[in-house]
Amino acid sequence: MAEDKILRMQQLIHELNEASDAYYNGRTELMTDYEWDMRFDELRRLETETGSTLPDSPTQKVSEDSTQGQKEEHEFPALSLAKTKQIAELVKWADHHPIWISWKLDGLTLVVTYDEGRLSRIVTRGNGHVGTNITHLHKAISGIPATIQDSGHVVIRGEAIISYEDFDRYLMETGEDYANPRNLASGSLSVKDSQDIMERRLRWIPFTLVYTDHELPSWGDRMAWLDSLGFNTVERQYIEVPDDDIVASVIHTFTTKVTSKQNPFPVDGLVICFDDTDYALTGSVTGHHATRAGLAFKWQDETAQTTLKEIEWSCAASTISPVAVFEPVELEGTTVRRASLCNISECYRLGIGGPGSQISVIKANKIIPKVVAVTQSIGTFYVPGQCPVCHAEAVVSKSEASGTQTLHCTNPLCPAKQLKKFARFVSKEGMNIDGISEQTLAKFINLGWVSEYADLYTLRSHIRQLALMDGFGERSASNIMNSIDRSRKVEAHRLLFALNIPLCGLDVCRRLLSAYPLEQLVTIARKQGADLFDPQPDPQDVFAHIPGIGPEKSAQFVSWFRDADNYVRYQHLLSHLQVTTPDITPSGTLCQGLTFVITGEVHHYKNRNELKSYIESQGGKVASAVSGSTSFLINNDVTSTSGKNKKAQQLGIPILSEDDFVAQYTLSSV
Repeated sequence: MAEDKILRMQQLIHELNEASDAYYNGRTELMTDYEWDMRFDELRRLETETGSTLPDSPTQKVSEDSTQGQKEEHEFPALSLAKTKQIAELVKWADHHPIWISWKLDGLTLVVTYDEGRLSRIVTRGNGHVGTNITHLHKAISGIPATIQDSGHVVIRGEAIISYEDFDRYLMETGEDYANPRNLASGSLSVKDSQDIMERRLRWIPFTLVYTDHELPSWGDRMAWLDSLGFNTVERQYIEVPDDDIVASVIHTFTTKVTSKQNPFPVDGLVICFDDTDYALTGSVTGHHATRAGLAFKWQDETAQTTLKEIEWSCAASTISPVAVFEPVELEGTTVRRASLCNISECYRLGIGGPGSQISVIKANKIIPKVVAVTQSIGTFYVPGQCPVCHAEAVVSKSEASGTQTLHCTNPLCPAKQLKKFARFVSKEGMNIDGISEQTLAKFINLGWVSEYADLYTLRSHIRQLALMDGFGERSASNIMNSIDRSRKVEAHRLLFALNIPLCGLDVCRRLLSAYPLEQLVTIARKQGADLFDPQPDPQDVFAHIPGIGPEKSAQFVSWFRDADNYVRYQHLLSHLQVTTPDITPSGTLCQGLTFVITGEVHHYKNRNELKSYIESQGGKVASAVSGSTSFLINNDVTSTSGKNKKAQQLGIPILSEDDFVAQYTLSSV
């Protein structure tokens, strides 16, 4: 029996370490948090029962990232936190002392140090004792100022994260395939080009002040002090006298933000810490956990048992993924009928069979349905040999890094591989078809209803089927059709943006249309030489003369319209649309002859686009970067040490707050 337990411990250590390595280094995740916690708890129980701990046990070490670069020892070890899923255990740990509850942000931990008011180093968490120095990348990560208003030694620990919105935007713009924001964030620091990292929009959110020369024994005061220095610190709530009811109420408030998707950032639980930092330091260190440094609260995943009806293969982007369709169950207050099976390797690991198999389902982190166990396997798991969308051959590939097996369509023109492009097509910036999410688009594509943009305008023929689909209903189906009908009248620059022409964002589309009407743009782009005296123009030269376009953007635009398939689909689409060209003649002259650059948050206007539109309506121009031709930089933080502020100061360009701009360049307040 003892030998069996040791063998099981060896297996668990191997699985947990492999999963941790993938999780912390931006590769495909091998298991959910739920599954990792279950295995970790089993390993810890077996270690207690056997009285032995094997080499490399994750219970005795901190999971680490393997970011390449100069290694440095942490001044203060970044130990991991003990975990609980029970509120009663949390209250017992607090032992009547005042506590703070904050998000456990799901990204990449960075330790940032300042000396004499200047940024001196940024080090990744690494293994908790030694990390990688990435100070040279500080400009690529927002939220880390180069200077602060303090002359002492300051050490701050925080999380580099990517919001859900920025994650979706990045995938839409690049077409790359990442499982989630954390996966993208953790793999970002291995990218060599800091500009590429910047495009991922990592932001650093401090979650604790590790050291300061100031006497600040209260954790709340320490975080408030960071706020006063201009840091955007983690959201938190204070509890003076912790008891079961009060703690449960606060946790419920945080949980509701997750389930209702009010929280913009990925999280994987909550962190509880003592307000009295001197008391917190009196704890001991057990393994790699400081017993009073903090406690991680992980949500107790609600599990349901159900019967598998079928495995549906869903093709999206570059992968054909298995989805379990099962008898409906209630989870976290909602009815769930489908859950991802991730990939072929996961199906083999679970031991899933065919229809009739008994399975356990959860909602990981309260959001994502996931099959976590097979309690009875019936029949045989079958991997299809062709794509469910275009019916081309499908092949299994195996990742060299992780060994994960995934199924792929061999047809490069498969409509399902264009999912991100369809998402951009229906986006607010594009055709603005409200109510059609990326998940809904994937359903339409997999059902064969949509294979090109024009097909969205014939979806009314499927309205009855749509109304009967899970998660829709008659009202939802009707709303989608009405939204599609409203989008038939579209401004030319939005249509161009929606076409997904490489390098053609909204600004480029506007610039092109400021030089030529849409019909003329397309005609010029497609122009073919009729004879030797009228040769076909070089794509790089056609529109390169337009300010802000240049040879590369010109070539991409021309090449897209010269592609026969693209042009045919464009003509199909035009037959459903009424394209309008808004009057861009300035309505005033308050900004005539001036060029502005806008950075940071705005308050008087809804967003920066609204401010940009106002400037253009008053005869001004808005550029994306500060240069010698810039008249003013608009930044509400006029004392910021950001790159744009520094460049403006170097060039002697005035920096205006939004208040300054409103006072000088509007007739009345906004």
